[in-house]
Amino acid sequence: MTGSAVVPVLGLAAVTAAGCVWYVPSLADLRAGADRPASRRVAAAGCLVGWSTVALLVPLLPAPGWALLGAAVTGAAATVVLRLLAVALRRREEREAAADWAALRLPDLLPGDGGDRAGSPGRVAAGLGLALAAGVALLVGAAALGAGPGVLVLGPAVPVVAVAAAVARAVRRPRGVRGPG
Repeated sequence: MTGSAVVPVLGLAAVTAAGCVWYVPSLADLRAGADRPASRRVAAAGCLVGWSTVALLVPLLPAPGWALLGAAVTGAAATVVLRLLAVALRRREEREAAADWAALRLPDLLPGDGGDRAGSPGRVAAGLGLALAAGVALLVGAAALGAGPGVLVLGPAVPVVAVAAAVARAVRRPRGVRGPG
């Protein structure tokens, strides 16, 4: 190796070594196999092809220019093709996931989204009655187990406060704003 090729060889070797922040996680993604989505595995393969191309250029630096250029262009083309394939796969996976979530989505029962069924007085009363019944059951169970007066006083308050907070949150939500999900 001539003295003029030492600097580019060392530079490419240093860049390849520094690229471990990309190619080591890509190796882990490929090694995980089916535990990773197909798009992620293809993207990892593209990353590895790109960094392998850079590493391959190190011993080819003293070779004729056409060999170096051929290896660089081939590796870059393979990397770009794999990356574009990974993007297409990712978009398909996102569409499939959106369709799956749409199939699982339950109708929104919050007030202000077209149906005020959840905010109806009957439902609110039923929720508060259920919370009160749960509180009484908690109170009876705590008394039977010999709980102290603090538990006996605070026990029924917990479910009632939780339901009251949920009702207050649903009532405060502005009209037309949907809940999470």
